[in-house]
Order: sequence, then C-alpha cells, then structure tokens
Amino acid sequence: MGRADGSIIKLLDKLGKTDLLILDDFGLTHMEQQHRLDLLELIEDRHGRKSTVIASQLPVASWYEVIGEETIADAILDRLIHTSHRIELRGESRRRKNM
Repeated sequence: MGRADGSIIKLLDKLGKTDLLILDDFGLTHMEQQHRLDLLELIEDRHGRKSTVIASQLPVASWYEVIGEETIADAILDRLIHTSHRIELRGESRRRKNM
C-alpha cells in the first residue's frame, strides 16, 4: 500500500535521517526483490552519516543467502561490514536461563 500511495518514499527518507536505526532479528525470512532494493537504498542513504545496529541470530556469512541476490548482497554488506564494529555473542540464550 505504501508504494501505491507514495508513503514508502517518506518512510524511507525518515528512516534514512534517523540518528540510530536498529534492525532487530535480521534474517528471519528471505528477502523478496523489492525488500532487497529498499534495504540497499536505506543503507546507502545512511552509510557514513548515521548509525545502524543490526541484531541477528545468523552469522554474517549467512546474510548473503537471506538477502538472496549476490550483487545486491555485496553492495549492502560492503557498506555495513567494512565500517562496522561486530559483537558476536556466544553461549546459551539468556531467555532460556531465566525460565
């Protein structure tokens, strides 16, 4: 619907200008073509200007498969990985420990 009424452009612009964008649970489903292109546009707009945090249960090497198209995945990950600080957590889930 956002594409039909043009509101997606305003949303992507707003997300591009947000000081800190947090993408939680990245990679739970494979991306469709339009999602890949939207993510690329968003990351491109933010690259080198704004902070982005991505939380995922998947290792970064698996993100290519989730994104789905190698050329677009390369463009997205090139902008994310080479300027990032990666924190990899290991061990049992805190949710399991609290149960």
